[in-house]
Order: sequence, then structure tokens, then C-alpha cells
Amino acid sequence: MDLSPRDDRRPHVVAVVLALAAITIITVDATAGDDSPVDPLRSASGEVFGPVEDGLDEATRPIESAADHVTTVDGLRDDNARLQAENDRLRAELETAGIERARIDAVAEMIRYGDQRGIDLVTAQVIAMGPAQSFSRAVTIDAGTSDGVEPDMTVLNDEGLVGRVLRADLHTATVLLIVDASSVVGGRLGTDLELGMLRGDGELADAARLTLTTMDPNVRPMAGDIVVTWGSRGGAPYVAGVPIGRIESVETSPRDQSSSAQVVPYVDFSALDQVGVVVGASRAGDRTERAAPSEDR
Repeated sequence: MDLSPRDDRRPHVVAVVLALAAITIITVDATAGDDSPVDPLRSASGEVFGPVEDGLDEATRPIESAADHVTTVDGLRDDNARLQAENDRLRAELETAGIERARIDAVAEMIRYGDQRGIDLVTAQVIAMGPAQSFSRAVTIDAGTSDGVEPDMTVLNDEGLVGRVLRADLHTATVLLIVDASSVVGGRLGTDLELGMLRGDGELADAARLTLTTMDPNVRPMAGDIVVTWGSRGGAPYVAGVPIGRIESVETSPRDQSSSAQVVPYVDFSALDQVGVVVGASRAGDRTERAAPSEDR
């Protein structure tokens, strides 16, 4: 056989020889059992390649650790974001807890007042403030005819008289505030039960005032006296005895021998929130003062 370098069959011959050698070694190793002549070769290979494998493990371990570190950092970052969101939620709840407590206390006080006076209340929240029809001081509440609210019902809160219902829809109602310049409320002085009419000045908050004119021009109101509603027939638009405010000052007119008083309302109309609508009253609560003229609307 010609095995010269130019013979292109040489690679094929080498491959065949190596294959036969491998088959021979496998056969001998399989038939020899525990005393295989291949064991020294296997041991030598382990001694040669074992350190190489250990070296590769050592070389790749930092890479695997880096991958684990990246995964851990990502997980910690996600946990941190989740904890931060939870902290923000808890902080918001803590900061608004005072508002919720004030609302709960206001509703509880109105219910207590209604129970004492024998009147039925539907509590509601002020959801809008603005002009209504020809009135400049009005608010919208989230209770309507579906809750039993109708026009000309008394509206109050835990401080005193708020106003009366102008219009009621299915789920909302418009309330005219007593500080509106066109609002007129019948009032009664706390000391001598004298009657008078209160008109708003259109202002809100600390500047809001009501002007009280007594029915009897000879009556002189006193500073510090309280004023409550005198009541209307059937309790509409105002039930009797609801606190309105306190007299701040009194002005007299020598010419017509009359006097008028400036009344500071108990209600802070720029901070209205929870209110109650009187939807029913006992006979004692809605009794009309028949000796007094009926109120203007």
C-alpha cells in the first residue's frame, strides 16, 4: 500500500485504525472486569484532567456568583420599592386619620342631636360649592330624593344651622346657605324668646355675618345672646330650636327707634363637609309658633 504524502486515502486509513483501536480497548475493558488493563490509563487521565476541571470550576465560580449577585440586587430593589409604596400608603392613612375622625365625630354629634330633639336626619357630604339659580351661596350634597330629601327641608351640621334644600334630584340636592344675601331665617333670642328675622351678607368663613332685626322695635338685643330658629309650619323650611349664632354687636337707630344686631353664625361655611338633612320631626320638634308670623322664603 502506497502511503506517500500525496495519497489522499491516508486520512481515511488513520481514522479506521483509530476506530478499531477504540473498539478493541472498550472490548478489553468490558471483559476484564475489576482488573481491567485500562484502569491505569483511566487513573492517569483523571490525574491530568481533574486539575483542569477544578481550575475551570474556580474560573467560572466568580461569574456564577456575579450572576447570583445581580439577581439578588434586583430582588432587593423590588422589595425596597414595595416597602416604600407600603410606607407611603401608611403615612397617607396616618395623615388623613384626623380628617376621618373629625367626620365620624361630626356625624355622631348630629345623630345625637337628632335623637335628643326627636328629628330624623339623613347625613350627607358636601361635594360642591357654587352659585345656584339666582343665589350666590349654595352647596351640593350627595343625598337626594332616593334618600328622602325634598325641597324646603332644614340642613344643619354639628355646629348649627346650615340652610335649606332648594332643589333635590335623585342622588344630589342643592342647599341654600343662610349667609346668602337673599336668605331670610326666622330667629328667636335665647334670653327673652323675642322673635326676629335674620338676613345673610353673602360672605363666608370668618367674615360671614347675619343681620337680626327684631319683630318688636322696642326690643333691644344684647351682645353675647344666642339666636336659634323659631320654626316653620310643618318644620319646613326650618325646624325650631336649631342654633344659628351669637350676637356680636347691636346698632340702634334713634330716628325710627329700632335696633339691629350683627350675629356671628356658629357654622364655618367655608369648611362645610358633613351635614344632616331633617327628613322627619316629632310634634315637639316641628311645632309652629302660632303667635309669630310665618317666615319669608
